[in-house]
Amino acid sequence: MQFATALAYLKQHLTNKNLVSHSMAVAKIMEALAVHLDQNVELWELTGLLHDIDYDQTAEDPDRHSQVGADLLEAANYPAELVYAVRVHNEVHGLPRLTLLDKALYAADPLSGLIVAGALIHPSKKLAPLTPEFISKRFVEKAFARGANREQILTCSEIGLERDDFIALGLQAMQEHAELLGL
Repeated sequence: MQFATALAYLKQHLTNKNLVSHSMAVAKIMEALAVHLDQNVELWELTGLLHDIDYDQTAEDPDRHSQVGADLLEAANYPAELVYAVRVHNEVHGLPRLTLLDKALYAADPLSGLIVAGALIHPSKKLAPLTPEFISKRFVEKAFARGANREQILTCSEIGLERDDFIALGLQAMQEHAELLGL
């Protein structure tokens, strides 16, 4: 599957521009993680892109989020590894994260939000001037980006990365694709 095809499929199901941007940010973080961890780059990028495909349908029923999305992706013949990673990225289901892909998606999802929040408080409203140190400093501020689950981000240790290295990798990935992300 190509990125453009998957993006078109995502946009058929997800209409909120900010959520599409979030999905693209997670895709770029996952792509960078795949390169760093010597994994299937296309699979990881598509997993990040499609992870919230069901959000329009499940926003009012978070217990169904990721189950509906995984079912949609399975019906569209996406790879089983991608489908499972999407299904388990919502911890409410209590399903185990088994593979590096599962664990990476779980950690990358809130990291994108933390980084975007950092850009939005910067006077430029852009990713370019941000540093890993700036994001790491904001990480410990409980009032900053409350929706970015810190414990979930810290599960980056399950894929062999320390918090600051994970933040640096995610920030660089998003900065390299800032135009695509509108930041």
